[in-house]
This record gives sequence, structure tokens and C-alpha cells, in this order.
Amino acid sequence: MASVDIDQLTEALAKTHVGEELSYKGHGLKLNDKQSVEKIVHEIEQFQGLKALRLEGNTVGVEAAQAISKALESKKDLQRCYWSDMFTGRLRSEIPAALKSLGSALMISGAKLTELDLSDNAFGPDGVKGIEDLLKSPVCYTLQELRLNNCGMGIGGGKILASALTECYKQSSAAGSPLKLKVFVAGRNRLENDGATALSQAFQLIGSLEEVHMPQNGINHPGITALATAMQHNPNLRVLNLNDNTFTKRGAVAMAQALRHLCNVQVINFGDCLVRSEGAIALTAALKGLSVLKELNLSFGEISDTAALVVSRALRDKADLEKLDLNGNCLGEDGCEALKEAMENMGMGDVLGSLSDDEGQEEEDDEDDEEDCEDDEEDCEDEDTEEEKKEEEENKQNCINGLKDEYKGEGNPEKVSLGSTDILSFLQFPSAEKLLNLGGKRVQLFEQQMDFSDAAKVADVFLQLSSLYEEDAEVKQAVFEISDALLKNALSSPQFQIYSFTSSLLVKLGLLKGEKRVKKVCLLPGHLLALKHCVEQDYFPVDQANVLEVFVSRNSKVLASCMSARDDLKATLEKRISA
Repeated sequence: MASVDIDQLTEALAKTHVGEELSYKGHGLKLNDKQSVEKIVHEIEQFQGLKALRLEGNTVGVEAAQAISKALESKKDLQRCYWSDMFTGRLRSEIPAALKSLGSALMISGAKLTELDLSDNAFGPDGVKGIEDLLKSPVCYTLQELRLNNCGMGIGGGKILASALTECYKQSSAAGSPLKLKVFVAGRNRLENDGATALSQAFQLIGSLEEVHMPQNGINHPGITALATAMQHNPNLRVLNLNDNTFTKRGAVAMAQALRHLCNVQVINFGDCLVRSEGAIALTAALKGLSVLKELNLSFGEISDTAALVVSRALRDKADLEKLDLNGNCLGEDGCEALKEAMENMGMGDVLGSLSDDEGQEEEDDEDDEEDCEDDEEDCEDEDTEEEKKEEEENKQNCINGLKDEYKGEGNPEKVSLGSTDILSFLQFPSAEKLLNLGGKRVQLFEQQMDFSDAAKVADVFLQLSSLYEEDAEVKQAVFEISDALLKNALSSPQFQIYSFTSSLLVKLGLLKGEKRVKKVCLLPGHLLALKHCVEQDYFPVDQANVLEVFVSRNSKVLASCMSARDDLKATLEKRISA
């Protein structure tokens, strides 16, 4: 074949579009006006069955966008628009107009989008307004993936986006084909709590999400809690990435509750979220139901060495686990070695990521020297500030307020006659004498008058009771009976969070550094022996025995004054775990 024929064939093939996609990705084109896009417009017009258009990596002005839009008005088969990073160097005021033109063209064409990517376009709230009509239109009733990463939407843009998605869902549902969005990406957008909360309401309504990526948005626990509630209504969720927001304990507990409803989750990225130790323990309680978990990121979260070990133990049955990231926490050299050893012993050494950025073990609190305590809590008192004393008094009063109002004489004289005043007196100033004076109906009194849904208050009452433990048979029996009643009733309450109970105990006993500074109890053998009794009972959850065993085994300094009781509790925990 002559060379001229080969050249003609090559040119003809070059003009023939193979497949369904037309791409100008990364060409670095400066498309300012109609003339600059003549070739692109021509190629779009000539492309039959166009399903995907890539414009990312170029810069598109208003006039150029209008010309491209005109060509798109006949492209009813278009499904995927990859339009990220296409406004570099443009005035912010130009972008909404360009987006509106492109959106209008799609609406005229009658296209049915499945994917829309506008990431890395710093268009702010006004840019969201530019796609608002498009998102509400039938074009997006079929949308499955929406990517708006690094767009600077802010709170205002988040609210506009949430409203548009909500309207899209309602309109598409009315049309008989509800929106089934699967992938939502909106990292680095400064959504903060209000933006995240608005989007959460839309997510809860949609209910079809499989991937949610919202890292670096300045979201604190109120927004995290709203997102957690929304995620519970998306049972097919596989990936949850909230990296570099701020959970604290409250956000972590809310997420732990949500994860209990999400058995399909494969990837959890809560790195750099200030989960802290209490939050990590709460999250481990939810890991049990995540049988297909592949990746867990809890890096840079101020998690202690002992809490990290609790996390590792919770993953021992995860056959699909590929990566555990606990880098940048507060493990210390010994803690890092202990974690590596634990993972190796479970045959999961290759799953553990690097620990090279570990922050070192947390320093002990200076305000509490429990090892110097003997049998009287008065010997443990610190020189607290007025603010700390006030907070401690409030905590004590909150424990008393855990008794239900209906039992304080308001319309229920029968129950008052059973001795609610005596219970209040006991909680204010516990003593063995007062405990015995409650008589044979003491268990009934506590069952009637305690709020068993509040884990922290149940923990406080348990510690008050167990501090009275002594070898006197009558006192011991009373402590055990009421302790059993407390935990049995609490565990039967659907609102009760057993991991919050456990972490509250650990914090108050000085075995775990809490998120807030609290007055620790003077650790007594009775605390450990009463806990030993509870652990022996069938009602006590094995997973919480696992948590306690880690802390009891690794906190010998704190427990030095009660080593005999500690050894008894440790042996009981080990027996319960291995049973």
C-alpha cells in the first residue's frame, strides 16, 4: 500500500472515535472564547453516542463554556462528566456562569447523568448555585457518583448542595425512580458543623450511599454526630472517610453506635480525628459486627498504648483485614513493641502499618497519686481549684439526679414510701450502715429508681457500692446483689452503652486517661473484687472482659496497692475470655 494511502487511513482513524469517551484531560488548554474551542465543539458534535466527556486539566472561560454547551444540547446519551480542575486562573465570578451554561445544555439534551466530577474547582458557595438547577433536574435523577472535592463550598455551599440533593430525591421519587446516590466526595470544603449537618439530613433521606469521603472539613462532634445518625440509614455503606476532622469522645461514641448498623463497611478512615483513648474503645465495640472490614485508620488520634491494644484485639477475627493504621498516637517505645507483638501473635503482623511517627507515651497526671492512697478516700484529696471542686460537685449531683423524677414524690407516693429518700441519702454519703438499713428491698429500691440508660451514672453508683465491699458476709452480699441488679437492668436497656460504662470505670479508677479531667476514686480492693464477681456472671459481655483484661494487665503501677485483688480479677478475666 502506498504511503499516501497509509497517511490517509491514519488520519481517518484518528477522526474516528473508538468507544464512548471523548477526552481532553490534562491538555492544559486555555479556552477563553468561541474560537478557541472550535475544534472541541466540532468533535463533540461529530461524536455519536457520546457517554463520557473529560475536560479536566484545562481552563474554560464563560464564552468557551457557552460554545461547548451548545454542542452538548444534542448529546442525550451523555452519562459521565469529568470536569474537575477546569477553571484555573479564572475569576470566581466567571465560574457560576460557565457552570450554568453547561448545566442548562444537559437539561436541554435530556441526558441522564450517572457521574459528575467537579473537584478541584475553587468555586465557593456561588459555584454550588451554578449547579443547583442541574442537581434538581431529571438529568441527575440517575446520579450515582458526585465528586466535589476541594471546591471551597463552605457552610453556605454545603447547605445549598444539601437542599438541591433533597429536592432531587423528592422529585425523582415522585417520578417513580428515586435518586440512588452511591458515592459522595466533598473533602477540603470547610463545611464545618452546619454544612455537615445539612448534608446529613439529605443523606438520611437518600439512604443509598456506599462511599462517603468528607476529610478536612473542620467538623466537630455535633456535625460528626449528625453524620453518624445519617449513616445508620445507609445500610450499604462500604467506605467512610472522615479523616482530619475532630471527633473527640462524643463524636466517636456516636460513630460507634452508627457502625453497629453497618455490617457492610470495609474501610474506616478516622485518622487525625482526635478520637482519643475513650473514643477508640467505643469504636472497638462496634468492630465485632464488621466481618468484611479491610482497613481501619485511627492514626494521630491521641490514643494510648493500652487502648491501641484493645483495638488490636477487636480485630483478631477479621480475615479480610489488610491494613491497621495506628501511627502518630501515644504508644511509647514499649507500647509500640507490645502492639507489634500482639499483632504478630494473632498472625496479623503484616497488617499493622508503620509506627514511625509515634508521639510517645502519655505522661501520668500529676494531680492524682493513687498509689499513696490507703483505705480512706480523704487521704487522696488534692488541692483542687474552685472550678474543679465545682465540677466534681456537679458530677456527684448528676449521679443523684440519675434517679427518675417520678420517684421523688411527684404523683407516686407508693414508691416514695419504699425509701427513695434513703436511696438519695445513700448516694450522697455512702456507707455500709446505710446500705444495710435499706433492708431486704434494697435491690427493688435501686431497680425502681435508677436510670439504667445512663452508662456513666451506672458506673458511678457501681463504684460507690463497691467501695463499701468488706468481708462481712451481709455487706458483701448486699454489694453483690445490687451490683448484679445494676448491670443486668442496664444491659437490658437498649439505650445503655456498655463500652461507655467500661471506659467510665477505667477513667475513674485511674487506669485510663479520660478526655476531661475528673476526680478519680481512691482505688480500693473492693472495686476490683466486686468487678471480679460481675465478670464471673453470665450477663457480663466477653468483649468487655477483653477490654478490662488489657488494662488490668498493663497498669501494675496504678494497681500496686491492690495487687492481690488485681491478680484475682486478672485471673477471672482470663478465664472468662478463654471459656
